Amino acid sequence: MTPKMIRIDRITLREIRLRLREPFRISSGVVDERRILLLEIRDASGITEWSECVAGELPNYSPETIDTAWLAIREWLAPRLLGKSVGVPPDGVYEILDRHVSGHQMAKAALEMGCWGIAARLRQTSLSATIGGERDRVATGISLGIQRDPASLVQRALAAHANGYRKIKVKIQPGADIEFVRAVRDALPKDADLMADANSAYVLEDAGHLAELDAFGLIMIEQPLHRDDLVRHAALQRRLRTPICLDESITDVARCEDMISLGSGKVVNIKPGRVGGFSVARRIHDVCMRNGIPVWCGGMLESGIGRAYNVALASLPNFVLPGDLSPSARYWERDIVTPEWTMDADGMVAVPRNEVGIGITVDRGRVDELTVRREDLIAPSQA
Repeated sequence: MTPKMIRIDRITLREIRLRLREPFRISSGVVDERRILLLEIRDASGITEWSECVAGELPNYSPETIDTAWLAIREWLAPRLLGKSVGVPPDGVYEILDRHVSGHQMAKAALEMGCWGIAARLRQTSLSATIGGERDRVATGISLGIQRDPASLVQRALAAHANGYRKIKVKIQPGADIEFVRAVRDALPKDADLMADANSAYVLEDAGHLAELDAFGLIMIEQPLHRDDLVRHAALQRRLRTPICLDESITDVARCEDMISLGSGKVVNIKPGRVGGFSVARRIHDVCMRNGIPVWCGGMLESGIGRAYNVALASLPNFVLPGDLSPSARYWERDIVTPEWTMDADGMVAVPRNEVGIGITVDRGRVDELTVRREDLIAPSQA
């Protein structure tokens, strides 16, 4: 019989340092080494599962960082779960963590999604099946950072297309946009799916400039304006033929509903870490599905642990566009999981629906080798 409750008695926080194969540049900065916060969560039955907090080193993508997340988990969030019982499936965990705690969505998500991982192990089923996923394979896109010149970007885009990626996303910023996208569009086959991602690098006064992107048949332009500005995104969308995709702007269900009401965008990138975990991500998915808004799953330079949660989420039915689910070798010389994530020649990643839990094994020796700090949070009854 499947246990009806989860009772967490220990949460171990670890910071690891994982160096990227090459620096990754977006409009707000460059990353060459990821400081990654991992959680190992243990249920009172002895079952453990890993999760990952996707907060970055600096508050450029969101106000959160790895350091604020560590503090939030230790001081405010983990005490709400340690020694307490939550249901299987853990739909109510987000509400427990969110009550009277504003923000800190990535910290909440790390705990909430870890509970879903525990639930999958208790049920002896896959994470995908536990959250309602349906697909055995998910289409994969690649995200290409800002390059020094159009020729360098074209070289990477052609290599990505040859490797089978189903969507190519190029990062843009003022001064590295129109000519860069034009060069890639001209180099790729006409039927290749191409998009641009601005990470909030523009203002509404740039609308005329951004409208030049309409000539390239992009499937979307992602987050061109400030994360908090749905009204100006709506004004910009009225001036563009290219669909706007919102990422940083969609932090909860209400913001998604506002986007739809205002016409601020036509596509949503759902990152579970950005919205507080699986429960909210699934609600946003359902709102979009009812309103004919396609969704896809973006990436945050996760390790193989975080990738496992993204792949499971992308197996839900309305994830109809390729996600940023690149294989481990795209970013890391060596990942921290076995098997490492791979992509087939058709640009598809297999969903481990026949595996219990998150579908991969964490290489504990590798994690120990990379760990630079650790803290054990223990339920009062176990202390």
